[in-house]
Amino acid sequence: MSEIVVIGAGVGGLAAAIRLAEAGHRVTVHERSGEVGGKLATYQRDGFRFDTGPSLLTLPQVFTDLGLGLRPEPLDPVVRHFFPDGTVLDSAADHQVFLNRIAATLGSDAARDWARFWRRAERIWHASWESVLQRPISAGSLARLSWRLPDLAAIAPGRSLRALGRRYLRDPRLRTLLDRYATYTGADPRRAPAALAAIPYAELTYGGWYLSGGLGTLAEALRARCDQLGVRLELDSVVTGIDAGRRVRGVRLAGGRTVPADVVVSNVDAATLYRDLLPTPGRLAGLADRSLAGFVLLLGVRGETPELAHHNVFFPRDYDAEFDAVFGGPGRRARPAGDPTVFVTRAADPTVHPAGHEAWFVLVNAARQGTDWSAVDWRRPGLAAAYRDRVLEVLAERGCDVRERVVFAETRTPADLAVATAAPGGVIYGTAGGLLRPANRAPVDGLFLVGGSTHPGGGLPMVTLSAKIVAEQIGPARR
Repeated sequence: MSEIVVIGAGVGGLAAAIRLAEAGHRVTVHERSGEVGGKLATYQRDGFRFDTGPSLLTLPQVFTDLGLGLRPEPLDPVVRHFFPDGTVLDSAADHQVFLNRIAATLGSDAARDWARFWRRAERIWHASWESVLQRPISAGSLARLSWRLPDLAAIAPGRSLRALGRRYLRDPRLRTLLDRYATYTGADPRRAPAALAAIPYAELTYGGWYLSGGLGTLAEALRARCDQLGVRLELDSVVTGIDAGRRVRGVRLAGGRTVPADVVVSNVDAATLYRDLLPTPGRLAGLADRSLAGFVLLLGVRGETPELAHHNVFFPRDYDAEFDAVFGGPGRRARPAGDPTVFVTRAADPTVHPAGHEAWFVLVNAARQGTDWSAVDWRRPGLAAAYRDRVLEVLAERGCDVRERVVFAETRTPADLAVATAAPGGVIYGTAGGLLRPANRAPVDGLFLVGGSTHPGGGLPMVTLSAKIVAEQIGPARR
């Protein structure tokens, strides 16, 4: 039986702890905050309950063997899209239903284009699922994929998601819809790999789901399962370093105590791991790329808004201008987008708001916290309040004016997320945005990585898969 220490009680860390405990190991989780869940957090005020992190559950089958007893509810539409020309398009988990909606809204040619794209996306998904998403990433695994020429052709290395959309989709609204999925990994669609077409395929094939009470209940279920298995949770316990030579020996805590361990599983961002906990400068290359953060409003809203679905996206007239703003570029600093895409989550669930009210989670793509050219200093006095007002104004301009109905508005900037979760710059999906991320096995024996900054990527299903990959690499306890 091994002594295993998990650093961080995010979804990846807790899922790894569950799997390792089930395999017979003694597991202790050290979490810097007083709560579990990491970015999967909640906020409550005056009878309102908000998910402040993920708000959409996809690939629910990934969670079934963790013993959580979840009962997710399907969403239809999965997402309601509001385009700047006034078009409204609802996506659906049933492919034929979605095609019918596209045909009715955008025309039969657009539906045929989406059907052609969907066949390509299906090939990308199956190649990714079988060869990449469930297995450790390495030069060897990629080399094996290169010999499977149909899979390699489907994934289209070297082509961007934007280019893939332009090849298959003539309607600019469908191209915009596809571009949005790059942001699921914190990436710019003009640079994101075409392989990310697997994301809409997974979402619209396996559906979008909701948990009664909000997705924060997933963190509660993970904690309950850890308690059931005898996993020890140490909250308000800050890990300041990893004790290691060629092999890990344990972790160092704030205050100087060293906790011995045979294996360490890190659920902190890879950049934080290799910069602070186990300084490895060579591993930092490529981690500080331009990954998205988010500016969030938590709105208590009086009355009801029946024109909204559970998940809603209001697109801007110039999507590229938004990406230019939040990512910056040569000769231009990153800045808050003046006309951003606005995501609104509004659950009809009566347990998350008082009667006659709605709880809105509003998200806008944003540059990370920082002071260099590719970041914004969100701590600048007055900036958060001014941008809050601008986001509400944008919603009003797009036909959804709730300014007179707002009971309260709480803001969460990338600077706030950086403090709350130790996410560098407050980035949502980890510093290594895009397709290929740091390997789950570190260069030191006995050290492993889980979470959104490592393989296979960000989002609830992917971080849960990272835990499965690591648990399989560590293996069962020796009796």
